[in-house]
Amino acid sequence: AVALQAEVNDSPSLDPDFYRGNAKFVVLYDPSGQPAWDGTFRIVTYVAAPVDQAMSADPLLGEVSWAWLVESLEDEGAHYSNLTGTVTRSYNETFGGLQLSSSRTDVEIRASWTPLTVFLTDHLQAWAAYAAAVCGLGPDGVASIRPVNEEM
Repeated sequence: AVALQAEVNDSPSLDPDFYRGNAKFVVLYDPSGQPAWDGTFRIVTYVAAPVDQAMSADPLLGEVSWAWLVESLEDEGAHYSNLTGTVTRSYNETFGGLQLSSSRTDVEIRASWTPLTVFLTDHLQAWAAYAAAVCGLGPDGVASIRPVNEEM
């Protein structure tokens, strides 16, 4: 297995006041294949982001969030099968020492699918675009993924 994690934050110092969300991308591999996967690879993703009160009350939030994932995969040409998952809204209230953090509603999307190729670049790019959309960034807010040791 291989896993990537990303945090979307508008602050260079990762100030929590500018937090927009986080995402995970996991690639599972079983050379024998898994019947539920219908293949040898499985991609598992998680994206979570705070949403404003009006959006959190929208009954279509789940459907729209899921549609963004399908659109991202299709836009990148990431061919797949067996797409499954959930969209969850959670309301967090803070008390005591956590008063510095305000109460908020988050949307969390868990999804998995079987890629129809061993070349996963399109799937990774679709995940990055999807995470950016859920976290409220447009295409202009998406940055290249660079190795840690590469100068910026």
